[in-house]
Amino acid sequence: MASVARARQFGERGLHAVATRDRELLREFLEQDRLYAAYALCDLDDREFGKTRWGVAWRGHRAIAVALQYTGLSPQPLFVMGEPEGIVSILRDVIKPRLAYLAALPTQLSEIAQVYHVEPGPEMVRMAVDRATFRPYLGAPARLVPSEIRDLNRLYNLGLTSWLPAETISNGVYYGVRSNGLLVAAAGTHVVSHTARLGVVGNVLTHHEYRGRGFAKMVTSAVTGELLRTCDQVVLNVRADNPPALAAYRALGYREHTRFEERLAHRRLGRWDSIVSPLRRLFPTTRSPE
Repeated sequence: MASVARARQFGERGLHAVATRDRELLREFLEQDRLYAAYALCDLDDREFGKTRWGVAWRGHRAIAVALQYTGLSPQPLFVMGEPEGIVSILRDVIKPRLAYLAALPTQLSEIAQVYHVEPGPEMVRMAVDRATFRPYLGAPARLVPSEIRDLNRLYNLGLTSWLPAETISNGVYYGVRSNGLLVAAAGTHVVSHTARLGVVGNVLTHHEYRGRGFAKMVTSAVTGELLRTCDQVVLNVRADNPPALAAYRALGYREHTRFEERLAHRRLGRWDSIVSPLRRLFPTTRSPE
């Protein structure tokens, strides 16, 4: 294991951070809290791993923190876990997106603020369900197929800004409800891991004219039930200031696991950048020293 060898090499130097592609190491660390780390564990699967960058912080021979940057999106999702001092070491030296959508525990934010300016935002609740607690909601939503991606994007365009490719449906689990042929509610998955036996529900949305009829609960129940055929646990995120959604998910058997922050984070500029950044807007050819 290259990461362990590197840790031994620098063991006498105390805290340090390095990049890693050691999935065994990462999985072992993330499994300390698999429900909080569900997205990251799913991203260790082959389908997602190539889109990720990872850093690990060591104190001597012991891993104390991990950070995951999911590339290709903007702002780039950034997940951190572990001791705040280790997280800062990774973000300072290894994982360094200029703009990120940060997922972190509230106790980590004050340390992270050394490296990133974190914008204010609502507290998030990570909820989880398993076969023992799941309570299905009656209804007959239909499993969506890739050819329905246009209808799905038309629905999401009412409340979301990004458009999804057909592979989103073929690689995940999506259910919807139609009224007079129009797709008026849907729920799906963000990511699923057969290795970790975890699924993440997301993209739950009901057309505003059809809310209050239980459609969101119905499609979420259908997605959850399908995932629990092969997953040991299913998780989802909901804003802490959304009591109706919290109540709906609790009615399906979801229980609160932890509260965390999802915030837009801007990397703090170094002294040189603080000088030349205004000039870059005026003189695009201005370059920082290599």
